[in-house]
Amino acid sequence: MNSIYTYSTVKVEILKEDKIGIIRLNRPDKLNAINFQLVEDMVKALDELENNKDVKVVIITGNGRAFSAGADVKEMLETPLEYIITKGHAPLWERLRSFKKPIIAAVNGIAAGGGLELAMACDIIIAAESAMLGQPEINLGLIPGAGGTQRLTRAIGKFKAMELVLTGNLMSAREAEARGLVNKVVPDSALMAEAIRLAKEIAKKPLLSLMLAKEAVNKAWETTLQQGLDIERRNFYLTLTTEEAREGMKAFLEKRKPRWDNDKS
Repeated sequence: MNSIYTYSTVKVEILKEDKIGIIRLNRPDKLNAINFQLVEDMVKALDELENNKDVKVVIITGNGRAFSAGADVKEMLETPLEYIITKGHAPLWERLRSFKKPIIAAVNGIAAGGGLELAMACDIIIAAESAMLGQPEINLGLIPGAGGTQRLTRAIGKFKAMELVLTGNLMSAREAEARGLVNKVVPDSALMAEAIRLAKEIAKKPLLSLMLAKEAVNKAWETTLQQGLDIERRNFYLTLTTEEAREGMKAFLEKRKPRWDNDKS
């Protein structure tokens, strides 16, 4: 049976049979702008889903016309700098960075500023055809502050990232796909169906293997080649110790599908 948790700015749905958790940013009247309450609610939701044994994959999307238009500008303007530095939105970005299970961003509408940074903090991005993505902070006299200058540059290269950051222009979902920022673009009406389809495919795999694979791929971005290779090798050895790996290899040799129905990892 599916279950739904509601926080003041976020809705969480658990598709127990499919082992999928869905987080919906729920400030549609503010285009899901990220404020301090949403940060708190997102951290609680991510904690819940990471600890939930019925969830292997998480989808993040937005209610209404936008994925997220970025930080709540009014709140940011009115908040003392000391609070922004000591707390601010940092707990959300740290929680996303340390989240062990795969996360799919299902980007509907605008993903700008912190909204794009939120999508890029996920592991896979599926976008609706109408989606527009970018880092428009320069238009407010600011610069990206939660990964926009770093993850965007790694994803699409220095020169296009520099253009987007310096002009504040947005790019279409199709261009984002062509540049490797988005995995797939689908019609708006098919966005969640495609995100759930992909999540179901991933959720069929052993959880420990998914987490170790995610860590290893992320280290390719964050470390030198040799450090990444060392982590990959360590994680490979760890998977060799699992019952899931033994079952997977036996199934391969016996020309059958592995039976991971009782996955306890």
